[in-house]
Amino acid sequence: MKKLGARHILPLVMVGVAALWFTRGHVAASERVTTLPKPAVDQPLASSSGQETTVFAGGCFWGVQAVFQHVKGVISATSGYSGGASSTASYYVVSSGTTNHAESVKVVFDPSKISYGELLQVFFSVAHDPTELNRQGPDEGTQYRSVIFYANPEQKRIADAYIAQLDAAKVFPHKIVTQVVPLKAFYPAEGYHQNYAKLHPDNPYIAQYDLPKLTALQQMFPQLYRNQ
Repeated sequence: MKKLGARHILPLVMVGVAALWFTRGHVAASERVTTLPKPAVDQPLASSSGQETTVFAGGCFWGVQAVFQHVKGVISATSGYSGGASSTASYYVVSSGTTNHAESVKVVFDPSKISYGELLQVFFSVAHDPTELNRQGPDEGTQYRSVIFYANPEQKRIADAYIAQLDAAKVFPHKIVTQVVPLKAFYPAEGYHQNYAKLHPDNPYIAQYDLPKLTALQQMFPQLYRNQ
């Protein structure tokens, strides 16, 4: 039987799972982002409007998509799969953990309104925990790993530098495990996965794990936060 994400099999025990998760040493996003520095290496804002693409993976794509949909300068955020073959880019196959895909979010942004470094700051601060290996919260498996799929050498340069900066500053209790790999392809997820947090705010998983990310985003980055 294929192993599904915890968000599909634990709705009735979510509170208990959350309590166990936090007692194992995890802290709320709003408690662990206060010392996160800005990227020392970044691009200046572009002089004119345009579009640039990057792909982030950090656990369940529902929450990552929701976070970036609330960031000023982001044109679109789409849930999907990256890292594997097109023939295996479907939810129930990816959930087996054998496809090399990660649940990912394609972020299209205007580089005249937000820099790539600022997106990385949000990604590492509130979108996920970059020190968790092949898991996020209750979700386990390589499909939930932390990855930056860079679209060009400049994105790689900025991402590598920021990870080194954060590790050197020891802002997290453990070393960052985020992979930085080239973006080869992105495959949009099924329609029912798109805008899931917005459409299902009362879902126990969304309420427990994803809505607090939006609260943290608004509190920690008020200059970047926008209502949908």
